[in-house]
Amino acid sequence: MLFGGTIQIRENGMIVVDALVKEYTGPKKQVTRAVDGVSFTAHQGEIFGLLGPNGAGKTTVLRILATILQPTSGTAIIDGSDIREDPLAVRRKIGFLTGAAGLYDRLTPIQNLMYFGRLHAMPEDLIKRRIDILVDKLDIGRYASRTCDKLSTGEKQRVAIARAMLHDPRVLYFDEPTSGLDVLAARTVMNFLRECRAEGRTILFSSHIMAEVEALCDRLTVIHRGVVTATGTIPDLRERTGATTLEQLFLRCIGEDHDSPMNIPHPKGIAK
Repeated sequence: MLFGGTIQIRENGMIVVDALVKEYTGPKKQVTRAVDGVSFTAHQGEIFGLLGPNGAGKTTVLRILATILQPTSGTAIIDGSDIREDPLAVRRKIGFLTGAAGLYDRLTPIQNLMYFGRLHAMPEDLIKRRIDILVDKLDIGRYASRTCDKLSTGEKQRVAIARAMLHDPRVLYFDEPTSGLDVLAARTVMNFLRECRAEGRTILFSSHIMAEVEALCDRLTVIHRGVVTATGTIPDLRERTGATTLEQLFLRCIGEDHDSPMNIPHPKGIAK
């Protein structure tokens, strides 16, 4: 265990997303609906994938669930807390990791972690204990005293993982976490995800890399143009679409497998 504790089991979903809508109004008062009635449930101890092409609405959904953006309508319950009614409680319960590490370059990894621990209002002794555990766990010690501007992309991502885990969240959002990483650094992220799942944490995982999705995700939701087109396990979706590969499955779920003899008239037809 990353912190040597246990995670209490919840009877219902850890992430329950209910009819999320996000609209933007342009300079000419035109309305663009980036997220259109997205609903899904992710359970404890599950890696739940969000799959979709660029501009599908995946990152917008993650930002809403992280309370960075306010939904136009709909809501979500994260580990028992409503994103609308108690966003501060939601922030305490989640860790968020993206492909961009977002560290302060003039600070060392230790200084970055101390800073973010204080933002979470953690006691100083607890911050130090958790930093010690994560520095050892993620093998950060050999560069822990160098400023982050001198670290490689993979080293920065390890520090970002430590930052996401510092306050011991039960729910994790990973948005393209291996973007720009080499094979070894990407493997570190994937192994970390597997360990978090084994500890009973719930992970929402967005990636364009089909091999990662297939290797990690217990279930997934496909989003296209802001709409959920399919939800299920990969074997279930393969059976329902007649696809032989995850790439073919994905293309059929968004209605883009034009060479397929199987005609799916509308992506919504396979949502479940």
